[in-house]
Amino acid sequence: MQDRTISVVLAGGVGARLHPLTVERAKAAVPFGGNYRIIDFTLSNCLHSGIRRILVLTQYKSHSLHKQLRDGWSVFNPSIGEYVTIVPPQMRTGKSWYAGTADAVYQNLYMIRRSGAENVLILPGDHIYRMDYAAMLQYHRERSADVTVACMKVPTEKASAFGVMAVHEDGRVHGFQDKPGRPRSLLNDPDHALASMGVYAFSCETLCSVLEDDALDKHSSHDFDRDILPRMIHTDSIYAYQFGGDRGRVSADGYWRDVRTIDSYHAANMDLLVPDPPIDLYQSDWRIYTANCQSPPARATSGQSGKHGCLIDNAILGAGTVVAGGVVTKSILSRDVRIDEGAVVSDSIVFDNVHVGPGAQLKRCIVDKHVQIPPGEKIGFDSYRDSQRFVISDGGIVVVPRDYRFNSLVTPEKPRRSLDPPISIGQRFTA
Repeated sequence: MQDRTISVVLAGGVGARLHPLTVERAKAAVPFGGNYRIIDFTLSNCLHSGIRRILVLTQYKSHSLHKQLRDGWSVFNPSIGEYVTIVPPQMRTGKSWYAGTADAVYQNLYMIRRSGAENVLILPGDHIYRMDYAAMLQYHRERSADVTVACMKVPTEKASAFGVMAVHEDGRVHGFQDKPGRPRSLLNDPDHALASMGVYAFSCETLCSVLEDDALDKHSSHDFDRDILPRMIHTDSIYAYQFGGDRGRVSADGYWRDVRTIDSYHAANMDLLVPDPPIDLYQSDWRIYTANCQSPPARATSGQSGKHGCLIDNAILGAGTVVAGGVVTKSILSRDVRIDEGAVVSDSIVFDNVHVGPGAQLKRCIVDKHVQIPPGEKIGFDSYRDSQRFVISDGGIVVVPRDYRFNSLVTPEKPRRSLDPPISIGQRFTA
């Protein structure tokens, strides 16, 4: 089944509420867990599921994403029909950029048709989860469905952020609401609703037909959950596939996160540090792949003076990281980070090539790449002082932007809380 499937990954979303982490990169390219980029989860799922023909649709500030795909995902063999192909907007169907999730796929129908695929898997490239798509495709085939939608239970009070489905006992979808003000709860579980994950398996013929019709509708926003699926309810066979069940080879941890805000992004990273993490990154036959790093091993020392002991508790350390007489607790340090003597980092996420100077203190921070924290600097302790320099999330997380320079004659402009984003694919997942 998988060899008759092509996957389309939507990876051009702005991720405006992750600003300033998305000032220079698409949401799918934001680092995660000290070792990965967010898109690595979707691509690893494809690899393990036996799906070897993948189109990655990019748009917004995609250089970092393209570099990750080049360095980490040149693992397929084009000579036997395997590929990960980057597809930026080409304006083949008009003069517009990608104007929504459905329009992004519509503009590339020629590539889907040319593949000869019988089924098309539409995937968001900016969610954190592990899923066996082969099991979903088998479910799709057994029911002769026109489209199968991956779904999961969410608390009813939170369901208004999603597309919400009403489903018969046999799994057939008979109702679909996009971000309803009053979500419809499950009949046998009034505290939960069934939410779309934005993962769809289409028959190729059906997908081409519905997208061509949608392209002619001047009133459509060209979004799968908002326009395509509600329109198909009465004319096509739509089935719901329950995520996190027993089908497939991946361990059923049922973990799925759309890290759409700074607070949800920080919380998802911190999930990796609990004693029994809710997402299993250690399943030996379902690893998350990423770009190789040529840094040396991580190292911990007591520092040159010997006056400060080195303490590391409940932390993830990336390759090349050196903790030299510092304290790191409940934190994730990416590659080539250095923590100097007397420095304390707690409840924080530190990206590549950050140097935390002697005696500096970070608490509930996210520090983007290539930042030098001066000796004695304190971030995360004085909200007023921090707010004059940095973005602070609603939950109090302080974000130090990439390449920020302390104590310079010219102080960088304080990052804004949000962007005025251009039209981009995947906006419903990233706004």
